[in-house]
Amino acid sequence: MKAKKKGYFGSAAKSQLKTFLDEGNGNGEQAFDTKPIADLFPNTTVVFADIVGFTAWSSVREPCQVFTLLETVYHAFDEIAKRRRVFKVETVGDCYVAVTGLPDPRKDHAIIMARFARDALQKMNELTKKLEVTLGPDTADLSMRIGMHSGPVTAGVLRGDKSRFQLFGDTVNTAARVENTGQRNKIHLSKETAELLTAAGKGHWLTQRDGTVEAKGKGEMQTYWLDVKLQSGSSIASRTSNSSSPNPTQVQSDGDDSKWVEAGLKPTNNVAEKSPEAAFDDKVQRLVDWNSDILARLLKQIVARRNASGAQGALSPSAAQVGVAKNGETVLDEVKEIILLPEFDVKAANSQETTESIDLGEDVMIQLRDYVTIVATLYRDNPFHNFEHASHVTMSVVKLLSRIVAPDEISEEDAMGDLQNLMSSLHDHTYGITSDPLTQFACIFAALIHDVDHTGVPNAQLVKEKTPIANAYKNKSVAEQNSVDIAWDLLMDQSFAALRGVIYCNDSGLRRFRQLVVNSVMATDIVDKELKELRNTRWDRAFEESAAPENMRDTVNRKATIVIEHLIQASDVAHTMQHWHIYRKWNERLFHEMYSAYMNGRAEKDPSEFWYKGEIGFFDFYIIPLAKKLKDCGVFGVSSDEYLNYAQKNRQEWESRGQDVVAIMIQKYKERYDDHEVTRYDDIQDEESPKLRSMLVSSETFSDDEFETTVSALAEQSDSQAETEEPSRRELPRNNSLYSGKSNDRMSA
Repeated sequence: MKAKKKGYFGSAAKSQLKTFLDEGNGNGEQAFDTKPIADLFPNTTVVFADIVGFTAWSSVREPCQVFTLLETVYHAFDEIAKRRRVFKVETVGDCYVAVTGLPDPRKDHAIIMARFARDALQKMNELTKKLEVTLGPDTADLSMRIGMHSGPVTAGVLRGDKSRFQLFGDTVNTAARVENTGQRNKIHLSKETAELLTAAGKGHWLTQRDGTVEAKGKGEMQTYWLDVKLQSGSSIASRTSNSSSPNPTQVQSDGDDSKWVEAGLKPTNNVAEKSPEAAFDDKVQRLVDWNSDILARLLKQIVARRNASGAQGALSPSAAQVGVAKNGETVLDEVKEIILLPEFDVKAANSQETTESIDLGEDVMIQLRDYVTIVATLYRDNPFHNFEHASHVTMSVVKLLSRIVAPDEISEEDAMGDLQNLMSSLHDHTYGITSDPLTQFACIFAALIHDVDHTGVPNAQLVKEKTPIANAYKNKSVAEQNSVDIAWDLLMDQSFAALRGVIYCNDSGLRRFRQLVVNSVMATDIVDKELKELRNTRWDRAFEESAAPENMRDTVNRKATIVIEHLIQASDVAHTMQHWHIYRKWNERLFHEMYSAYMNGRAEKDPSEFWYKGEIGFFDFYIIPLAKKLKDCGVFGVSSDEYLNYAQKNRQEWESRGQDVVAIMIQKYKERYDDHEVTRYDDIQDEESPKLRSMLVSSETFSDDEFETTVSALAEQSDSQAETEEPSRRELPRNNSLYSGKSNDRMSA
């Protein structure tokens, strides 16, 4: 009897495949002496899973962080694939491709892939929240966009250098189109896949998508959403085509809970089931954990360097007066033209123990996290100047500091005699910034606290309103000085004695820490023309060849001081020098904040009237020159090129698309005010037990598709008039014992 021809790999094909992969990658002509290992598989389901937001997210990360994310996510997907008997094909960039129905065919290939997809979606949401603690802000905002299509594929080994298993055919192309036309946190299915699920009795998993989608090369397609909820106990009722879109953050039971238990997936309570306040708290706590972890690493470096150098000592009685206002002085009066950083200690650098061996102690770690948590609560509910912004600035500071080459690999022998100049030149090249862990800690600490208690209105408005803090700070850098005072008073509270003892152990360390924090935070006031001119003068004196000569150490410290100020300035506006999507996100938030101030009577000008041209001027006269300074100082490596390139690209993009962007934002926020949805950001400030005030306002920035659609629609709509409301005000939060510090004398002015 004639054997029936198989439509999949037979034993001979499997043997050839194993031999081929075991014995080599196909180098040489002999790899092509045999028949290709390939076959047609008529019944398969292909999935494409793409990480939404990955390009923008990765643009502000270090390479190792990018690979940490991808390895973690892909490994988790691989484990799910093994459990579900799904065949992983490949990963292309941030896209994961898999197939069911091969190499061994199975009738339930669509069901298996549906379960894999919802497992992967849930796992992605779990992992990004966990990874945000180590990879920083916005990681939890990453999500998957998944597309599935069923049909025949041609599959086999594509031989040659680095040979690999590949899929080909219209089914693969269609699956890619279905993914591309889907939405974040949703599983998008073709009609063919939906019909297979319905035929298998899983029609209740489906919700027909409203209308059709236009897929490149495919025309109009009717598609479906896979319901991804998971509820323990029983199956759900069938869904009609008029049902709302599935909740993307839950996973739905299919009525066969034994399979979930067998697969090791237990039903869990999801963030989507929590109140908005609880979900918000989770977000803030992840940012608190991340900031705490960054600061803890540097504290370990401080301790390690202190142990290696033998630097000990004790604080003198006069140390208690550091940061206390004297004779009407303000924080601004403390700004130094030159901050003295320690000279490079080659012996200490070479004998320094690894940070892994440093134990900060439970008390210090608890106090550190408590401090960061309280700082988070001291940020108000502003759309822009909030705790998430502070974390974003901190992330930029960390990245720029990591790009400075530290002179930590010089042997003591090489540093002696004629090679002493080698050690000096390497140290001078970085201006001593990365030779001193306390300096790095101070920079990151300053980034964390630089907008504490920001009211959401500019300094000029605070001065105009004759607010108490404007009077106290002599109408100069009001918000910045207030932030320093509040954060410093908090750190000086007796509750954080152990934490302070790790940061500094003697008067010189305390004073250097204070000077670095003050200079850094004051540098974020970029509006004051007088301060800007002073900084420009200091830059010119530090880097212009025609500058007056001075001793070498003063020259190095002068450069270090001004570079640190520009480092935090660049980080404060880092969104303008990052991916276009990140720039748009924060640009909209700032517009929202300024528009809110205007509508509440706390700004003279409507930002919509100057936003487009104002941004062009901001790029031309501040952002691009600042990016060029980062490059000119020569210590930030490839990051300076990266920042400058993004700044120039964003400027070009804004010039061509900015007017449409502004039109969209005007419509969006005018409608919000017309609907009486004005958010009173200060309403909760006077509560006896205030909630977290750093609400992370969701971006709601339009996707590119929504952008184009909205631009077209705007042409047919007229602008609506917004209602104005009286401004709200409050006193400074000085009723808490944690605020009963030295600056109360200053604030009582």
